[in-house]
Amino acid sequence: MSIVFGPIPSRRLGRSLGVNNIPPKICSYSCVYCQVGLTDFLSIQRKEFYPLEEIVAEVSERVSQLKNSGEKIDYISFVPDGEPTLDINLGKEIQLLKPLGINIAVITNSSLLWDKEVREDLLLADWVSVKIDTLDEKIWHKINRPYGKLDVLKILNGIKNFRHSFRGTFVTETMLVNGINDDKESLVNTSKFIKEINPDKTYILVPTRPPAEGFVKTPSEENLNMAYQIFNTEINRVELLTGSGEIDFTYSSDVEKELVSILAVHPMSLEAVDTFLRKANESWSLIESLIHKNILKEVEYSGYKFLVKNIKNKIDV
Repeated sequence: MSIVFGPIPSRRLGRSLGVNNIPPKICSYSCVYCQVGLTDFLSIQRKEFYPLEEIVAEVSERVSQLKNSGEKIDYISFVPDGEPTLDINLGKEIQLLKPLGINIAVITNSSLLWDKEVREDLLLADWVSVKIDTLDEKIWHKINRPYGKLDVLKILNGIKNFRHSFRGTFVTETMLVNGINDDKESLVNTSKFIKEINPDKTYILVPTRPPAEGFVKTPSEENLNMAYQIFNTEINRVELLTGSGEIDFTYSSDVEKELVSILAVHPMSLEAVDTFLRKANESWSLIESLIHKNILKEVEYSGYKFLVKNIKNKIDV
């Protein structure tokens, strides 16, 4: 399993070099909309999953390769198959990657921000995104399906404490799912909390890639408009992200390894895969072979077809 993937085009971070510091699929949540699939191991225990030196070496080598080939990197982003803060070496990894001179981002589900040591690790990053899908405990259990010992109020207080200390770019993201957290009461409560912590930017998202659960649907246009208007009334700098808009993925050397590494955490539309293959001067027969080997699979969502890595398949490339 490759620890580093991309750079991939990110709607929030530009050209983002991903760091996959958590094996599939270990997380503190099992969100119904997760693009990586259902959580295999629910956990809130921080530990080392990959050696610190291995992560730093792989990232450093990839950065060197990309710089030599003239590729742009805007951020090194910890956005793995599970929750990045479960990695007990996260703070040390950020510190050791700083000399590369590239901003470091962490996208967290916020579930461990009640832990002072987790907050201290994240303070070392340049850009942090925290998930706030709802304030309502029942809705939280329905949409995020947390590890049993987690407490939503402790998490929300942890977000407040982190925001008070963090001096980097702080953003929030709220994923809306039809019929779960897109009603007016939930949206108003969520927006008021986000206003209180005053992020640099607030993102409202909808599922654009194949979700973990088949019942997950995008809210209606009426509810999306209502969500935006409610958030925009309370909060400055709100952005609604409703499309993937990501085609320009980077290829540099080993097309099969790089493609599978991206697809492990980031489903790609068939159009994006075709563009990737043409850049690498590779034919679609590679995809057919990987599907035949059960390494990749084709799925459909909202009328569009995507390729994803079959995470139940233990073959590494």
